[in-house]
Amino acid sequence: MVEKKTGQVLPKSPIGKAIAYALARWDKLCLYAGDGMLKLDNNLVENVIRALALGRRNYLFAGSHEAAQRIAMFHSFFGACARNEVEPYTWLKTVLATISDYPINRIEKLLPTNKKLFGPTQN
Repeated sequence: MVEKKTGQVLPKSPIGKAIAYALARWDKLCLYAGDGMLKLDNNLVENVIRALALGRRNYLFAGSHEAAQRIAMFHSFFGACARNEVEPYTWLKTVLATISDYPINRIEKLLPTNKKLFGPTQN
């Protein structure tokens, strides 16, 4: 059907470009259409990388290289909170309240991976 339309449209027109694009990928499109388990979109991946993409863009406007590094560090901490189901506000509040008296050789215990200290997020 698509191949019949190729001769009926101008190659440089938007529909001509769309047809050429589809025909160049036709075999892969047929494989995809034949498998009902494949998703039509990549929203799950897009949602996962959104914070990274926004952060990367925002680092350009941080004011200095050091400030951008600090922002990236906080994004990493908050990402670790999300991965470990730790509520970020609770984590940050607890860390800021305890870090001044905390032994340096046990500082890794203040990371968001320590669910015993911070508890899970409330959903």
